[in-house]
Amino acid sequence: MAESVVLDPVDLHLLRLLQNDARATYRDLAAQVGVAPSTCLDRVTRLRRAGIILGHQLRLDPAKLGRGLEALLSVQVRPHRRELVGPFVDRIRALPESRTVFHLTGPDDYLVHVAVADMTDLQRLVLDGFTAHREVARVETRLIFQQWDCGPLLPPESPAITPSAKTG
Repeated sequence: MAESVVLDPVDLHLLRLLQNDARATYRDLAAQVGVAPSTCLDRVTRLRRAGIILGHQLRLDPAKLGRGLEALLSVQVRPHRRELVGPFVDRIRALPESRTVFHLTGPDDYLVHVAVADMTDLQRLVLDGFTAHREVARVETRLIFQQWDCGPLLPPESPAITPSAKTG
């Protein structure tokens, strides 16, 4: 079971730095937050054990992998019953085009971020990967023109810590 952790300003600074560059060395991180490398290692290990740091991901450019068209598919499943949810999500997650799947409230049951080669590939995916299944009542497609990453995720009650801010 994950241990409970109180996050202090050093922990929050480490989380911000790691979210910006998960490959940073403990020596570099320690220098930036003002602690010894061994202390930095201990803190990051504690954050992992507590389940705050979930892992590391490698981000790829979909366009450079031949998947230059991205879309959000709003999917309505009928009937929306528990015995259909698991198999539906497993099937969608197994599609190589699927990037992220969200289970929602409201008129749509799922929002699926997909990356495909082109419009023909998107049409094939919608028809064969989604609407060909009996439980899929409706799919609405929205093309993604551009996307931006946002800042690091920190607890809402935490004061903003700006590593570049200097007191003088």
